[in-house]
Amino acid sequence: MTDDEQTKFAPILRSRITELESYDKAAKDSRATVVLDQTSVGRLSRMDAMQQQAMANATSQRRKIEIAQAKAALERIKQGEFGYCVECGEDIALKRLNHNPSIATCITCATG
Repeated sequence: MTDDEQTKFAPILRSRITELESYDKAAKDSRATVVLDQTSVGRLSRMDAMQQQAMANATSQRRKIEIAQAKAALERIKQGEFGYCVECGEDIALKRLNHNPSIATCITCATG
């Protein structure tokens, strides 16, 4: 992969990181501790609120993982290693990188 091909992905990755961080910040309230005031809401409403909180926490965790993967891809770009599988060193298909620039493995290594 050429340097030009590698660097074209940097703005895409930075944009994705910004987008994910923005989503995570906007959803901060949905991850807040659920207040269990039994006088104002029923048991099913509290259970629903707790389930929504758990889903919001799981979504936040997935975003953090995706942010970390994008930052790792940016680091690989800086080091000139972007586009090469971190396991076997072979080229990662450009079509695969266009789909998800954070990908760190070729299709062969990803499928085991």
